[in-house]
Amino acid sequence: MDYFEELNKDYRFKEGFHTCINCGTCTAVCPAAEFYRYDPRRIVSIVQTRDNERIENLLKSDTIWYCGECMSCVTRCPRKNGPGLVIMALRDLSIRLGFFTESEKGRQIYPLTKALNGNVLGLGYCIHPSTFRFEDHPESGPVFQWVLDNKETVYSRLGANYGRDGAGALRKIPREDLDELKAIYDVTGGSERLELVEKHSRQKAEEMGMNMEEYTQYTFSHCSPGHFNNED
Repeated sequence: MDYFEELNKDYRFKEGFHTCINCGTCTAVCPAAEFYRYDPRRIVSIVQTRDNERIENLLKSDTIWYCGECMSCVTRCPRKNGPGLVIMALRDLSIRLGFFTESEKGRQIYPLTKALNGNVLGLGYCIHPSTFRFEDHPESGPVFQWVLDNKETVYSRLGANYGRDGAGALRKIPREDLDELKAIYDVTGGSERLELVEKHSRQKAEEMGMNMEEYTQYTFSHCSPGHFNNED
């Protein structure tokens, strides 16, 4: 497979990949580059080579998963490139080919996809108190744990319509609306994407000798050294 040609079929790649002059403005303005060992200029430079081996290494790397997709790079590039859009295309191809499971940060796509899309399709929300586990987010603090333990009372006092029919924050989303969301996923390729992430993640879990529950918890919580700029 010619990876460059595959990337060039993606409209985001066509919008974001023009004539890069390797000036480094994107890296200078990038919030992720401040914290991660991440250089969007270098990524675009590698893609420009059209070298299949180097692009494959990118697709299998942690590097393409550091981007926050904030698009600060687009606002500053003197040649109107969009490294963030190039990253989106690289991520899409990595998932389609199953390469994302070869990197630690790529494997984290599975718990993220499972949690967020499960909430969207099942409840109509990206994040919902009923599925938020304090054990997974101890950084939220003891006050938020208390809120979760008393959520019906707390959200009622705040004026929310928690889990009930009708209007209001945290209301119950009607079944017909959830069915419409699912139809949108089906038409736009979202459902196919979820199936691909599940398929490749299951294969990786088996390779690592884990069941899916173990794999989910491991990929969600494990972070090896070497990702951040402040690490030796």
